[in-house]
Amino acid sequence: MTQLSENINSTELKDLIENSEQDKIADFVYDRFYERYIRPIESLDRNDKNGFSIMAVSCLMIESLVSFKNGWEDSKNKSKKAFRKFLTTEPEFIEFKELYKPFYINVRCGILHQSETTSGWKLMRKGMIYNSATKTINATLFLNRLKKTLENYRQTLKTAEWDSTEWNNLRKKLIMIIKNCE
Repeated sequence: MTQLSENINSTELKDLIENSEQDKIADFVYDRFYERYIRPIESLDRNDKNGFSIMAVSCLMIESLVSFKNGWEDSKNKSKKAFRKFLTTEPEFIEFKELYKPFYINVRCGILHQSETTSGWKLMRKGMIYNSATKTINATLFLNRLKKTLENYRQTLKTAEWDSTEWNNLRKKLIMIIKNCE
């Protein structure tokens, strides 16, 4: 038995799936992401927050969230596809719809592989979500919109039919998470 969120372990999650507990599973997904990615940033003192760290965490969350939404057992060799899917379909990130490729290369890969953004992209904690003239992302607003995307996903799960694509994909991912605990 592995703790998957503060309130749910792997055995409990398996039981929730077997009993089609949609609301509880939707809350579990929200809690798991919130506890791992968003709350640690939100809990920092304002002076301890850093746009670079916020975007690094945001990039991890995007890839993971896309895996949940698409039922991917893992995201091996799918990172670029994950960012394309996310930035071209999520309404909270409309400013990045045409920028998924440079975002992936210069922000996500730059942070992950070089510990910096590349090709003049910048990260701040002020201003608009994205300034195309300066290639600057407001990391605070980016994380806030990511939180809103997570809230929207929870609500979608709570209203979707158990046999919908959303739930079929999520169950596939959750079953893999449970298997990874064994």
